[in-house]
Amino acid sequence: MKITLITVFLIFQFIMAQETPLKLMPYPGQVNLKDGNFRLNEQFIVSTNGSINERLNFNTTRFLRRLSGRTGLFFPQDYITSKKPEQNAHLVINVARQGKLELGEDEAYEIVVSPENIKISAETDFGAKNALETLLQLLEADKDGYYFPAVEIKDKPRFKWRGLLIDAGRHFMPVDVIKRNLDGMSAVKMNVLHWHLSEDQGFRVESRVYPKLHELGSDGKYYTQEQIKDIVAYAAMLGIRVVPEFDVPGHVTSWLTAYPELASVPGPYSIERKFGVFVPALNPAQEFTYTFLDNFFGEMVTLFPDKFFHIGGDEVWRGDEHQDAHWNINKDIVAFKKQHNFKDNSALQNYFNQRVEKILEKYDRVMIGWDEILHDSMPENIVIQSWRGKEAMIKAAKRGVRSLLSNGYYIDLIYPAKDHYLNDPLPDDVDLTDDQKQMILGGEATMWAEYISPETIDSRVWPRTAAIAERFWSPGYIKDVNDMYRRLEYISYQLEELGLTHIKNPEMMMRRLLQNQSIAPLKTFTSVVEPLKGYQRGQKRIYTTFSPLTRVVDIATPDARVAREFNDSVDAFLLQPDKETAQKLEKQLNCWQENHKKLSELSLEAPAINEILPLSESLSKLAGQALVAVKILNSEDIHNTLKPDSELFQNARTSYGQVELAVVTSIEKLIKAASALK
Repeated sequence: MKITLITVFLIFQFIMAQETPLKLMPYPGQVNLKDGNFRLNEQFIVSTNGSINERLNFNTTRFLRRLSGRTGLFFPQDYITSKKPEQNAHLVINVARQGKLELGEDEAYEIVVSPENIKISAETDFGAKNALETLLQLLEADKDGYYFPAVEIKDKPRFKWRGLLIDAGRHFMPVDVIKRNLDGMSAVKMNVLHWHLSEDQGFRVESRVYPKLHELGSDGKYYTQEQIKDIVAYAAMLGIRVVPEFDVPGHVTSWLTAYPELASVPGPYSIERKFGVFVPALNPAQEFTYTFLDNFFGEMVTLFPDKFFHIGGDEVWRGDEHQDAHWNINKDIVAFKKQHNFKDNSALQNYFNQRVEKILEKYDRVMIGWDEILHDSMPENIVIQSWRGKEAMIKAAKRGVRSLLSNGYYIDLIYPAKDHYLNDPLPDDVDLTDDQKQMILGGEATMWAEYISPETIDSRVWPRTAAIAERFWSPGYIKDVNDMYRRLEYISYQLEELGLTHIKNPEMMMRRLLQNQSIAPLKTFTSVVEPLKGYQRGQKRIYTTFSPLTRVVDIATPDARVAREFNDSVDAFLLQPDKETAQKLEKQLNCWQENHKKLSELSLEAPAINEILPLSESLSKLAGQALVAVKILNSEDIHNTLKPDSELFQNARTSYGQVELAVVTSIEKLIKAASALK
């Protein structure tokens, strides 16, 4: 990698910024702190200049109301309108032109805060909106009131495509869920909602051309066309493009429930209640399939104006080794493959994809698909979404095909924020030329919905997605994990003002689960456990679309903060034992040791928590041994002996109720270190 003077300067800028208390996320590319502050009072006036438009006025008004809500100050302005600029304004926003809601539009901005005023400059209103989000994050307070620190910021996105996928197919997500997550996306400068709208478990859009799709394929849970238009329009006001996904030719049971004549094998079909990869697939050998898709896509593009249209294409049960694959059973399809000299079903799917691409091209749309659609004979004007690894993304880039990365950003798999944060779409050692790197548009976090409900989705999306948003926006050298977590705590609670429920809903669910008893013991327990990661949850228990998502595993959140901070404290203590850290650890361990008795008493009136009591007991026993270990290591109990209990560790690592303790390894370190002193 070449290190230029500019690179060194930018890295120096970030290191200097890290020494400040700024809580920005995504962190800007250039931050220059100055002396002084701009003090906020109730005379605060905002003025918009240049290319004033409805979207700029909407976001400026929204900024003003949120600022008022955070501070309790009564500002004189109500709605910002397109009237002449305000005189003597304290915040002046200059916009050169109205932005176009399309891939690659200018989203850069500059902010200058001085003790006298604040100035925002941007080429487009999208940039101005981003600047306003950064300005809200800059807000600080002291005994004298609220203020913005004097600072100069120059910022622009690293990647053009910064998305969040929301799966409304497996579990339906109502309009309010979609809108509040759009608000959250806007706050962290994401610009694409990838809306997964059809699945084996449900077809979620009203179709007036083929009405049985939503009438028979949705259990009555679908978006009307008016609701779709409203959400698309709302997203546009926030600078967010909406890309629909209708998954074909696999994951189509809900389609076939309504129109079995599309199927490769005769029906009847019914909506799938379980989760997984299923056999049914569209029939790629009949013209009716393409006529149907032509008419349907023609209707959908009137609802979704974005240039990009996602056709899925993943996990088609088509392998030649699958004797039950419908493409291997249907004699007409077998004959069709032979007639066209298709050597396998992969070639047949490629034929299907080419036909679909031509349909979308007719409607002036660019086809996106999961990495299974990458094939040497596919046209280059498509986009590959790489989910099984980075190999497809790199291969596509070398062919001159654009791609997105989702591998490593599957937030439904409950991995910690740091794992996603350090997963770079374009790491320094990637084997691509500069021109090939331009083929990597960005990436998407994916919120698949097997194990989420409208009540729990926010706690799975946020706040980790803010860290992913920073990876897509900020320069690649900004990757300090500890500082990321520091800033993430602030951004997390700020997201609540947008109606997101990731902080408040877990406690509400605890009250319900405990029959309104004290939630403190369960809160203590869930602060150190996490849901099983990866695909383990579905392997431990069979779920359906009607299974309850209200248990302790649904209350527990990914990346438990208390556990993470305890683990960090243990590492610091083992490196350099000291009295202050020892006292901190002892306080926490005493709490865990005593908690099991309290939780057991609660279970007498709340049997739903019985399933996690064995894990609670293991935590209590571990904490007891760890207390002795801390005293030994801190030279407070040098005459005691401690021997690691392998059976206890094994029990503590066993999951119960699909949750697992997140502190076992750290406690084991303490105990082994103490035992080694004897």
